[in-house]
Amino acid sequence: MRLWTLIKLVAGAVVLGVTVFTVMLVWHVQQEPLGGIFSELVPVQFDPQPVVNLPQADATLPEIDPGAKVFEKARELIAIGDLAGAREKLRTVVSVYPRSKAAPEARRIVGEMNLDDLLSASRMEGKAVHVVRSGESFLGIAAQHNTTLDCIMHLNGLLDLKGLHPGEELIVMPLELRVQVDPARKVLSLWDGGRFVKEYPLRAMDLAGLKGALRTKIASKSGLVGNRRVTPGMKDYRNSAKMFALEKSPLQIRALPPEAEAADGADLSPGAGFHLAVEDIEELALLLRPGNEVEIRAPGP
Repeated sequence: MRLWTLIKLVAGAVVLGVTVFTVMLVWHVQQEPLGGIFSELVPVQFDPQPVVNLPQADATLPEIDPGAKVFEKARELIAIGDLAGAREKLRTVVSVYPRSKAAPEARRIVGEMNLDDLLSASRMEGKAVHVVRSGESFLGIAAQHNTTLDCIMHLNGLLDLKGLHPGEELIVMPLELRVQVDPARKVLSLWDGGRFVKEYPLRAMDLAGLKGALRTKIASKSGLVGNRRVTPGMKDYRNSAKMFALEKSPLQIRALPPEAEAADGADLSPGAGFHLAVEDIEELALLLRPGNEVEIRAPGP
């Protein structure tokens, strides 16, 4: 073997050895101590990395309720006087998180806010001013504007149906609300198209054998004074027990008599239909008229 070839082989072996040694030294410093000569040349000590144990699922942990968080934000906005912002938050709870634990209280608060706007004569959104012409009557004006005598009297602060005079101005509000009855939840709610207005609890109900859903309309509105039926415009109507009859159905919407409220669970409801507190029926008499749509949801599975 020639001397030059031998020199190249020795040089190659030295380079390879240096490369292997360098790689092992880097591993010793950065990854894991190798001991021996490497520890003598470069002493290193690694701190053991802690083992992170992820928590196991715990059925006792509280469920996340995003609706409750939105409701709390609404309460904060009410506290600082931002009623418009609060109403939007409450509507979000009602429409987006209807199963939230906060939803019933959100429906109650936003319902009161909506009703205040609807029945306020100072807020003219959705209302109009009617100028009385010669020969007109309250009933005719109510029919012309798809509203009720109750609503006209309330908006104009009338205690009785006094004589009308040409040129007199009356605030009127068309009533196009939709009624939804949910027997499973025992509530009756009002809707303006797809917008929630207010919800009322049912104190009693008798479905008269109804098994499925029903879509109908209010056929008539009247009142009872004793056993005598009176209609809007009659003398005793204002102090009567209001009731709504439905088209093509024996079901009615009416008040639960005060004696039934104190009956300790005894069934004293006045027949087939949905029965509410007297004050709730009085509100509905302001807001509903014959022709309003009524949707009764299926009682259950």
